[in-house]
This record gives sequence, C-alpha cells and structure tokens, in this order.
Amino acid sequence: MFDFKNHYRTFKNYSFLLTELIKRDISGKYKDSTLGLFWSFLNPLLSMIVLTIVFSTFFGRTIENFPVYLLSGKLVFDLFANATTGAMDSIKGNSEIIKKIYVPKYMFAVGIVCSEFINFLISLVVLIAVMIVTGAPFYWSLFYSPIPLFFLLLLTMGVGLILATLTTFFTDIKYLYGVLTMLLSFMTPLFYPIEIIPEKFLFFFKINPLYAAVSSFRDIVLYGAFPQTKFLLYLIITSIFALILGVYLFYRYQDEFVINI
Repeated sequence: MFDFKNHYRTFKNYSFLLTELIKRDISGKYKDSTLGLFWSFLNPLLSMIVLTIVFSTFFGRTIENFPVYLLSGKLVFDLFANATTGAMDSIKGNSEIIKKIYVPKYMFAVGIVCSEFINFLISLVVLIAVMIVTGAPFYWSLFYSPIPLFFLLLLTMGVGLILATLTTFFTDIKYLYGVLTMLLSFMTPLFYPIEIIPEKFLFFFKINPLYAAVSSFRDIVLYGAFPQTKFLLYLIITSIFALILGVYLFYRYQDEFVINI
C-alpha cells in the first residue's frame, strides 16, 4: 500500500538532492557552449523565425499574429517533448549513483522535468518580447495561464515516470519515442490552424492532450479568453490519470531497476 506520509517525509529529507539535480541539469544542458544559458532564449527565437518564414506564406493570412500563435504552441510542446525524453533515460543515465547509494529513484526523473519547466519559464521571456514586437495585446486573461501550465506539468511528470519505468526494462522504447514525438508534433496544431484538418480526422487530434494544452494556453495568451471548458477538463483528467499511472508503475517496479541497469 502506498504510504503517503512516509513518502512525503522521504521527499522532504531528500529535497536538497532534487535542488542539486535541477541545478546540474540546467547548467549541464549548454555546458560546452559559449553562450550557455542564453540558448534558452535563442533556441525558441531562432526556431520561431525560421518556421514563421516557412509557414507564414501558407497560413499567415488565416492565423492572427502568426509568430505568437506559433511560439505559444511550440514552447508548450517542446516542454513536454524535452522533459519526457530526458526523464525517459533518467534511471539508466544515473545507474552508477543508484547502484552505490540509496536515493529516491524518482528524484532523477522529477529533477529533469522540473529543470525543463524552469527552461520553459525562461523561454516565456522570448514570447513576451515577440508579443511586444508584433503589437499583440496583453490581456487580463494572462493571470489564468498557470492553470493549464500546472496540469501540463502534471501530465509531463506522469508520462516521464511511465517512460522512465518502461525504458529501464525495454531500452528500444527510447528510439521509438523519437518517432512518436514527431507524430505528436504533427497532431498538435503548432504551425497550422486546426480548421484545415478534415472532419473525419479531427477525433485523433482531439484525443491528444497536448492539443488541449496548446489550445488552452493560446486562448489565454492570444485571444484573451478563459480556456474552453472541454479542452481544459480533458487536460485535467488526462494529466491526473497520467500522474497516478506513472507513480503507480514507478512505485511498483522501482525495486527491480538495479537488476536491469
């Protein structure tokens, strides 16, 4: 049985480790580059410029403020993709530490997700700058933005724990996941309007929780509205389910990790 009090006490006792892992992941991401942390600003900006040049020709007239539309979606998607990809290899990547001393194993996956979320928050500076340059209005609805972002974080944490568990036993998953994230990027309207998708295919897009996350965030940032209830509820339900499943699987199989790393 899952002992919440005991696990909370353990988490509190090892919270210093989580802090150090987050610092390590943030500083280590660009440790060999000259610009260092500045790439957290430059990467999304350069990607937005390139994709805007390419796709604004096709969708610039049908999408209001295409650069903000593109960047707001891409930042959300990249947070999920980068964090889950990093968490997926967190157990095997820290096998030497896990084999030598006792530490709560989930800290490695959680640390990566948290560090990517901090990078995401840093990247929001770029989004604000692009909104200023393009003359996008700053709505009061921006105060709602923590709501979808919080549940996106839960979703990412849950999927990250699921992948960390599965990859420990089946290494091939990390190679297949690259293909899956590419597929998800096309099933999440990042650079095109959802209206161009034929009705018969819309179902596959709407069962994608990342579509709900991107749509909710865009409603707040770009359109000055509270997220559509159906999308926000779907994001909440899928994120809680993913987190519960992720915690269950990780807790159920973590004692077998040492054998398989």
